[in-house]
Amino acid sequence: MRPTDKLLRMANGSRLLSGSSRVSRIVTVTALFLAVCAVGATAVAPLAPDAADIPVKKITQQLDLPKIDDQIAAIAAGEQHYVREEMVRRGDTLSGLLLRLGVEDDEADKFIKTDSVARNLLQLRADRAVRVKTNDEGELEWLQTIISDGTDKPPRNIEIRRDSSGHFVASDSNAQLERRIEMASGNIISSLYAATDAANISDNITSQIISMFETNVDFRKLQRGDQFNVVYESFWQDGQMIKTGRVLAGEFSNAGKTYQSVWFDEAGSQGGYYTFDGKSLKKAFLKSPLKFTRISSGFSMRMHPILGVWKAHKGVDFAAPTGTPIRASGDGVVEMAGKSNGYGNLVVIKHWSNYSTAYGHMSAFAPGIHKGSKVSQGDVIGYVGSTGWATGPHLHYEFRVNNEARDPMSVVVPDVPALASADMPRFKAVAADMHHRFNLLRPERQAETMKLASR
Repeated sequence: MRPTDKLLRMANGSRLLSGSSRVSRIVTVTALFLAVCAVGATAVAPLAPDAADIPVKKITQQLDLPKIDDQIAAIAAGEQHYVREEMVRRGDTLSGLLLRLGVEDDEADKFIKTDSVARNLLQLRADRAVRVKTNDEGELEWLQTIISDGTDKPPRNIEIRRDSSGHFVASDSNAQLERRIEMASGNIISSLYAATDAANISDNITSQIISMFETNVDFRKLQRGDQFNVVYESFWQDGQMIKTGRVLAGEFSNAGKTYQSVWFDEAGSQGGYYTFDGKSLKKAFLKSPLKFTRISSGFSMRMHPILGVWKAHKGVDFAAPTGTPIRASGDGVVEMAGKSNGYGNLVVIKHWSNYSTAYGHMSAFAPGIHKGSKVSQGDVIGYVGSTGWATGPHLHYEFRVNNEARDPMSVVVPDVPALASADMPRFKAVAADMHHRFNLLRPERQAETMKLASR
């Protein structure tokens, strides 16, 4: 019988009792009811024992460890393979490099020296990584490296691998490079090259910095405290920098004055450097198509050295050794490249508007120079010679306006045309990005960044 039923039955029976007994019985029933409720309330308490009271049982088991001698013997019994990497050093020979890599394999040495693809390893440049895999006897299993000649040609992956028959095979494929944007800065203490070396900037980038600012900065007379910032391309593979590319922007502070430039590719053009307000840094034409030379004959009347008569000399002769590179004095398209009577081997370049230039007596044309070729200012188009009516090696250079010869040393040439209005929105976006990068590179900005980082 449930407690509640029992209480109800007792309550019904109380009606037969006297008054005082009835009151006593009601009190008793009430007390019993509350007691039952109390018992019901305690039923929700957890019945699990306290974890602290549970006895702990410890089990100890002895494990047999393998013997170190057995392990060493097992390793020695199996064939081992080793992968190593070394950087090519200046003056390295193939034999010396392979020895440092742990390769002792006459067959591999012979293969590299005789195979047409593998022979490229004989021309490795310094600071290039070479990786090999050998067995424990020093026999080569594979070799991998990247070949780059420092030009715009894509670098190549060279791999030598021993096939299943035990013979070596070599493969040559274009390397897939990752393009990165680098930022660097430097302070002049003694020279620009010393400063770029300290900033770990390659000679290729340093040469471009000089070319960018040589019309404004005399790099032979830099002052202590001059500063520069540069943004440039670099190309990487497998964590190794393969080559540097183009300088994208530069900033040079010299004698308290700051010069800036940014590279921009115009629509339908090969691109060039501009100030941050869109003015071209490039002069329309070079004064001399040769870097190091002297003028042997100017623009004037003279006694012709071969004809023996007084004749107008409608150009300027630059004396130079045979084979000296000849540069295009301006952007343009090759109008003529071939033999032309007294000019000998001649190149004529048509520039913008009504300007053209001619280069005579060449010993040879540069590769890729033919009618219709596009050239940029400074591109090598040929080499000094003495073909045609010439008594010695020199370059005959003419500057023409409407096909009429002018003195290139005195003619006033216009500036390079400004950027087209259609290019300005894109140029401003490029310039704004480079300006932001320069702000990050400036010493005061770097000091502020370091201060914030230290908080």
